[in-house]
Amino acid sequence: MEMLLFCVWALLALNPGPGATEEIFEVSIWPDQALVKLGQSLMINCSTTCPDPGPGGIETYLKKTQVDKGPQWKEFLLEDVTENSVLQCFFSCAGIQKDTSLDITVYQPPEQVILELQPAWVAMDEAFTVKCHVPSVAPLENLTLTLLQGNQELHRKDFMNLAVASQRAEITINVKAQREDDRCNFSCRAELDLSSHGGGLLHSSSAIKVLRIFEFSESPQIWVSSLLETGMAEAVSCELARVFPAREVMFHMFLGDQELSLFVSWKGDTAWANATVRAMETGDQELSCLVSLGPMEQKTREPVHVYNKPRLEESDCPGNQTWVKGTEQLLACVPKGNPTPTLVCTWNGVIFNFEVPRKATQNHTGTYCCTASNQLGSVSKDIAVIVRGLDEGISSTIFVIIIVALGVGVITIALYLNYRPCKIERQKLPYRQKEKNKEEESQFAVQQAEKCNAHNC
Repeated sequence: MEMLLFCVWALLALNPGPGATEEIFEVSIWPDQALVKLGQSLMINCSTTCPDPGPGGIETYLKKTQVDKGPQWKEFLLEDVTENSVLQCFFSCAGIQKDTSLDITVYQPPEQVILELQPAWVAMDEAFTVKCHVPSVAPLENLTLTLLQGNQELHRKDFMNLAVASQRAEITINVKAQREDDRCNFSCRAELDLSSHGGGLLHSSSAIKVLRIFEFSESPQIWVSSLLETGMAEAVSCELARVFPAREVMFHMFLGDQELSLFVSWKGDTAWANATVRAMETGDQELSCLVSLGPMEQKTREPVHVYNKPRLEESDCPGNQTWVKGTEQLLACVPKGNPTPTLVCTWNGVIFNFEVPRKATQNHTGTYCCTASNQLGSVSKDIAVIVRGLDEGISSTIFVIIIVALGVGVITIALYLNYRPCKIERQKLPYRQKEKNKEEESQFAVQQAEKCNAHNC
């Protein structure tokens, strides 16, 4: 009997009733870690070990669709996941319900990393700002931003301790500009570490920004004579000292509205521009120099006066002049220049008043020296004056008339002989008559020769 009771007890222990089996069932969910990119979909499988489960499924406010099922499992599709959430998976077995939860983490890679240098051109020893921010990234607590100058790390910031949920993903530092910082590359690197959520390391970098450092502490200086002569080439220059970088300085020079062609040079921290100016209009004008470097620009002006030096031109002051004896004459000489020059003429070392007409005599023949001068200079010229008598003038005129008349007469006779309309018939003389005429002509020639000898011709 005792043995029989022991066997029954053993069978009961090895074969528990239905209620005992249902009490030890489990509920599980796959995946056990859910990391989904913003806006993407996620497949969820909810299952149980209950051999004959009752109602089961998932609870979430996300959009869900059951896509498949089995005796002990169900599969759902979550669409357009945009924020973190907690999902519940549940099943009931013999009137007992069990559930398990799944944390869904939404991530957004740091695809856009923006670096700002303010300002892009910085005066030496002044502060500039380096700012980096990522407009969209999640989860923010897994982000690290690093500012780099070249390959050197300037500053690093993580967002593990969030003061407020709306904290922005940005980092800002202020740096004092040094000359050696000119043309340095600045960049920002963003790293999103998802290893704690079952993911990997996502990283991205900003575009490289180049910092420019400059020094522009002095005003440009113009080197030019205050007086310029019209038509004459004059050298001018514009110089800027204590400037960096000197080789990048840009110059523009103008005389009035006329821009000059420049030759730019530099040495050390000094830059200058040379030009040649040729002023064509007299009077007061302005020479200006515009200098620029990066965001800086300065303009310097210098007044100049454009003038003529006195001059005695052949058209207004002939070097050879002829006067007629006994007539009223003036020495013809008009100077030009700006300011208007004065004219002084001397004759035989004595000042000659050329403005008063006088009756020409042989004594006025000679060389006169005229000098035009103003406060800017002077010029001299010799003028040769010849005084001719009135009869010399008449005789010359009569001679010219006679020559002209003779020339006209010769031309008229030649035309008449060549083009007369009627020909004169020549008479044929007898042979003897011709011989007689020859003898008479010979005798006449002998007589003329004897007369010439008698008179010593």
